[in-house]
Amino acid sequence: MPGEIDRIGSDRVKIRLNVVDRDGQAHELEVPVQGSLMEALRDPDYGLAAACGGMCSCATCHVYVAPEWAHRVPGRQSDENELLTELESVQKYSRLSCQIPLGVHLDGLELTLAPEE
Repeated sequence: MPGEIDRIGSDRVKIRLNVVDRDGQAHELEVPVQGSLMEALRDPDYGLAAACGGMCSCATCHVYVAPEWAHRVPGRQSDENELLTELESVQKYSRLSCQIPLGVHLDGLELTLAPEE
């Protein structure tokens, strides 16, 4: 059932992410709750470049978080704000996915991959 957390073994949890790729195609990913959102989004064929590996220095992991989910992700820090302001495609709910730790509170998260710049 969508939105329901799946238990893997006794201590591993997976969540679902609803991702719209750069071609407008919707995908549902099931990912372990570990690391950052960027790590989950760089592996699929349609995924992000994540060139800096999560160091918040390149903005190649830019995503748009659905407005109804924005309150569930941590606020932007100054480094992230600085990088985002340099992008042409920045929007109100723009985020660098490397700055969003995965957690069970993000089960069902909806987001769109921002265009490459």
